[in-house]
Order: sequence, then structure tokens, then C-alpha cells
Amino acid sequence: MNNIYFKPVDESNEHLVRKITLKSDQRNFIETVDECLAEAKEYEQWQPVAIYHNEDVVGFAMYGSFGPNRYTWIDRIMIDEKYQGQGFGKEAMKGLIKKVSEEYKVDVLYLSIIEENKVAERLYKQIGFKYTNKNDPNGELIFEYKVH
Repeated sequence: MNNIYFKPVDESNEHLVRKITLKSDQRNFIETVDECLAEAKEYEQWQPVAIYHNEDVVGFAMYGSFGPNRYTWIDRIMIDEKYQGQGFGKEAMKGLIKKVSEEYKVDVLYLSIIEENKVAERLYKQIGFKYTNKNDPNGELIFEYKVH
């Protein structure tokens, strides 16, 4: 499944990205696309991207690097409910790790999830993220990935 790629969110795809929906039991786990895009407008460090498979927008992600220590985060990733369960999340995450670590020239990436999001936690651990035993200011579990 190497047909996963990313494009910046712009006027050509923003309307498609804003249509991404999650399953009802996932909606409390992550901000909406609209909230993410508003945050990206407010903080220029955030890079919102559409996740494509072939020519279809299958998801959304947002990443950025912050502070003097350049903590680099894959902050949001979501796959539209109609594309879930097909391996797109795992492939997109692997692609984001490569893209983000190369773009920022870093060898450690971070993400955080709410404790109840067991599906995401399992996926991230499979990929190689490790729980840091720390929580962010919102109480989310912080995971790190060391790029090899």
C-alpha cells in the first residue's frame, strides 16, 4: 500500500478535508478538522496535510516543531470512517514519521493520545512508539518514537 502520500491543505483540497468524519465512538478522542485548521491558522508552526490514497483524500494529519529544543509532534492524524480498517492509518503514520523526521531533521517524534483511545495506542505501539510515562497539560499520554 505505497499509494499513500500527503499534500498541504490548501484551496484545492480544503473542502474535501473538512468533510472527513470519524466513527461516533472516536469523535471525543481528537479535535475536529475545523478546529485543527483554525489552530494551524493561529500557530504557524502547525503544518496541516491531507492524506491521499491514489487520488482520494482518505484522512488528515497535522504536525509541527516547537521551542528551542525543537520538540517535533505528529499532533493529529485521522482517517475518514469510510476508509478505516484498510491499513491506511498505519501506512499514513509510517509515511508521516519519515516525512516529518526528514523535514525537521530530528530523530525523536512525539504524539499524545487520551487514555481511552486504546485502538490508537495499540497502533502506535505496533509502529514503535513508546509511552514516556508523562502526560501533557491536558492529561493525554505522551509517546515518543526514535527514528532509526
